[in-house]
Amino acid sequence: MLLALDVGNTNTKLGLYRLDGKQPELAAHWRLTTHHAQTVDEYGALFVNLFAMNGMAPSQVRHIIIASVVPPVETTLRQLCEKCFHITPLFVEPGIETGMPLLVDNPAELGADRLADSIAAFERYGGPCIVVNFGTATKFEVISARGEYLGGAIAPGLGISADALFSRAARLTRVDIKRPAKVIGTNTLAHLQSGLYFGYIGLVDGILERILSELGAELGEQPRVIATGGLARMIAEDSRYIAAIDDMLTLDGLRILFERNRSA
Repeated sequence: MLLALDVGNTNTKLGLYRLDGKQPELAAHWRLTTHHAQTVDEYGALFVNLFAMNGMAPSQVRHIIIASVVPPVETTLRQLCEKCFHITPLFVEPGIETGMPLLVDNPAELGADRLADSIAAFERYGGPCIVVNFGTATKFEVISARGEYLGGAIAPGLGISADALFSRAARLTRVDIKRPAKVIGTNTLAHLQSGLYFGYIGLVDGILERILSELGAELGEQPRVIATGGLARMIAEDSRYIAAIDDMLTLDGLRILFERNRSA
C-alpha cells in the first residue's frame, strides 16, 4: 500500500492507496489537525490508532509520499516513517519527476500541494483547467490544454480573513462561517456572516473572472474550474465559475507523483 500525506498549515490529510490491482484504489483517508510541536511517538500512536480503526496495520504500508508546506514538521515525519513504518519517504521537493512543464520564473518556489493539485486536475479532467484550493490560503492554479502549469494566484483563506476581522474589532464577536439566508442581515451576527461569506464569493469569482479574461484566446477554450479543500463545497454553491468539487484532488496528485517516480 501507498501512504500519501498532504501536510498543510491547518490540516494534514492522509490517504491510503492499494496499488496491487489494475487501478489504484483509495482504501481509507483521514483529516487531522497539523501540530507543529507533536513528537514522533505522538504521531506514531495517532497513526497506529487510525489504521486500527479501519482494520489495518502500519506493516501493510510499503511506500510513503509526503507533500508539506510546514518545514518544522518535515524532520519529525521523516523520523516517523523510518521508526513506525521502516520506510524512507519520498518528499515532493525540487528534483522530483513531475511530468508537467512548469512555466513559472522559479519552479522550486511552487508549493508541493499546488503541484499535486495541478497534476491530478489535468490527469482527471484534462486541460485547460483551473484549480481553486480552499485551505489556510486560497490558491488558484492554471493549467493549459497541453498540460503546462501556467501560473496562478494566492489569496488569504476565509478562515484567516475572519480571524483578522475578529482580532482587530473588539466589539465584534466570533461567528460561525456559513451561508446566510440573505445578503441583507438584520442583526450583527447576520451582518458578519453575510460580509464574510458573500464577500469571499466575490473575491473568488473576481479572481477567476480576471484569470479567464487574461487568458482569453491563449487557451482557445473555456477552462474547467475545479474546487478542492475544506471549504470547497460551501463556497462552490454560489460561485459562478466552479464546475466540479474534488475532495481527494491533492491526495490523488501525490499518488500520481509517486507512480511517476516509482522506478527511481
